[in-house]
Amino acid sequence: MKKITIKQILLDLSLIGFGIVISTSALLAQKPVKTDWLLNAASYMARVEVKEGKKEVTLENGLVKRTFRIEPNVVCIDYLNQVNGQQLLRSVKPEARININGKDYNIGGLIGQKENAYLLPEWLDRFTPGDQDFKMTTFDVNLIRPQLNWKSKFWASNHKQPTGKVLSFHYRAVAPQLSGLEVSVNYELYDGLPLIVKSLSIQNKGDQTFTIGRVVNEILGMVEEQSAVVGGVDKMAKPQGIYIESNYAFNNAMRYDLSDQTTRWKVDSTYTSQVNYDYQTPCLLEIYPDKVSGIEFKKGEVFNSIRSYELLMDSYDRERRGLAIRKMYHTIAPWTTANPIFMHLVSKNDDEVRSAVDQCAATGYEALILSFGSHCNVEDTSATNIKRWKDLAEYAHQKKVFIGSYSLFSSRRISDEDDVINPKTGKPGGAFFGNAPCFGSKWGLGYRDKIKAFYSKTSFDIWENDGPYPGDVCASTTHPGHQGLEDSQWKQINIQKELYRWLNAKGVYINAPDWYFLDGTNKIGIGYREVNFSLPRENQLILNRQNIFDGTWEKTAAMSWGFVPLTKYQGGGPEAVLEPLKDHLKDYEQLMMQYYGAGVQACYRGPRLYDTENTRLTVVKVIDWYKKYRDILNSEIVHLRRADGRDWDGLLHVNPKLKNKGMLMLYNPLKEKITRTIKVPLYYTGLTSVAKLMEKGKAAKSYTLNRNYEIEYTCTLEPESYTWVLIE
Repeated sequence: MKKITIKQILLDLSLIGFGIVISTSALLAQKPVKTDWLLNAASYMARVEVKEGKKEVTLENGLVKRTFRIEPNVVCIDYLNQVNGQQLLRSVKPEARININGKDYNIGGLIGQKENAYLLPEWLDRFTPGDQDFKMTTFDVNLIRPQLNWKSKFWASNHKQPTGKVLSFHYRAVAPQLSGLEVSVNYELYDGLPLIVKSLSIQNKGDQTFTIGRVVNEILGMVEEQSAVVGGVDKMAKPQGIYIESNYAFNNAMRYDLSDQTTRWKVDSTYTSQVNYDYQTPCLLEIYPDKVSGIEFKKGEVFNSIRSYELLMDSYDRERRGLAIRKMYHTIAPWTTANPIFMHLVSKNDDEVRSAVDQCAATGYEALILSFGSHCNVEDTSATNIKRWKDLAEYAHQKKVFIGSYSLFSSRRISDEDDVINPKTGKPGGAFFGNAPCFGSKWGLGYRDKIKAFYSKTSFDIWENDGPYPGDVCASTTHPGHQGLEDSQWKQINIQKELYRWLNAKGVYINAPDWYFLDGTNKIGIGYREVNFSLPRENQLILNRQNIFDGTWEKTAAMSWGFVPLTKYQGGGPEAVLEPLKDHLKDYEQLMMQYYGAGVQACYRGPRLYDTENTRLTVVKVIDWYKKYRDILNSEIVHLRRADGRDWDGLLHVNPKLKNKGMLMLYNPLKEKITRTIKVPLYYTGLTSVAKLMEKGKAAKSYTLNRNYEIEYTCTLEPESYTWVLIE
């Protein structure tokens, strides 16, 4: 047994103050975690180990361990959080399940476990495979390959593709009626993350055509989060030791948890010793898209499932859980860290585009997006239109400014032939926004091809894609892109994903108002109500800071866009807009500072960035400041106090890898001068003893951290003002 020192125990126990619950028994039962992976994950490298006479294979990286018994078939027997010692599994289950020609078949798995509250190793030799279950033939280990061919040309805080190992088990069908079907189940373990990504692929090497129904790519008998005699699945708490995402999410909610279409917490009828009297404890996890079936699967084809991202959580603390999710995205989807400085131009003619490009170049803005309501039509692929926008793109590029355009897909009617068909009525209408085209229709496929042609020929750099929303099913049987209702959602989304991936490989930055990050989009709305931008500016200042605070718990600042109406937007009078800019410089500067100070790019929507030299200098001052501190301002956020208009509010950027390990952004919404002493939590800066603070570039002052890695900082804020404090 490895000796655990008192120093190590005290170090681990100190993490409890940051939401990491570690029991004494867990400390004695496992090797101690060397460092907090959120501060330094360099030592946590993925590896695969074959042991016990090749009957077991373990995938681990020091943060998460997943072990499989591979004889007489593959079954997961251990799923351990190595940070806090939490065992996630209580029973064995199949490794996946697929429906072929209307019948369910298990992939791997063993049967025979009688007690399902816990699993003992000595029981395993008594378990047997099912007669019709797919049988493993071999397995292999490879390096993780990038999911996207990302061409990185914008500023980003991470340009590196993730690394790790992928363990793949390969199965063949046992049932004679499935002759020729082979399945691979893949488990990707990433370096430096307690994350396993699971997926499967099905190959048809036979001579017949099959129909694929539901594909369940993960089944886990999980330890319950809550034990109650009465209560149902919807009322009882779900296990919090694991966080699930998949690349099949949509709901126009700007949040993953409300966009999730695949995570199912179910009851386990085999768990007969549970406390719940009606066996309703939600402790069986299954992951699959619900509205996907009836997929024609021909000879020689390959079907790839969704990808489920299983991130183990070591804490109930909201900030730490959010930091873990944000770290996951920073690592596995580096394209989401790209964060160009852009303007949203409302234009009527080409001269206004050139003028806006000139203003971007004169202020340090890096990109120009032709906003909704502008005169750019990316669906027009005529030679005349292509030449027009190619020339404008060349002009922008000569000025070192990227250019892009908005394009609407949904919320519009095309025709009875091309619109989504409502399965209840057999007619168009009834989509998420009433009418919407089907991506599998002739028009939808043509739209895809026009976008590709426009971006290939004009060399545009950014695509702002409004829709499709959100997984509309279509009952048409005449659309060339899908067979009918059952496969319509799956086929439409895969058409959409292919377009995103194609654009991503071309270096095109994608703003899209739904959760497609894992298939190549870069940015989503931070979460706001559009009509609020018709309210007076003094309201917008507070509301925007609330939106920033609320919208950066589970997504990074770089994954979010905000909004600043330079001109009238959805109503409102002069008190709601910034034009004339020269007359509202204080509000203009603060709106920029609170967005750039959070690392969030806003859509500055209007015809220009400045109207006078004084206005230009104000914009330049903010942009120069942002670029000087860009690295720390694009680092993780620790939430301090939400804006309520009654007292100070603010946030803290942290990054233990930088010289500038922190940046405080503090705001005073009051009409009076205030002095406040604020507790500043510095644990996630990586500082342990002393911090040097510099307010607005003034002389540094040293502060000693207390045992909770905090300091007390006293600052004075002028009425309706802000300040920033650099931490080294």
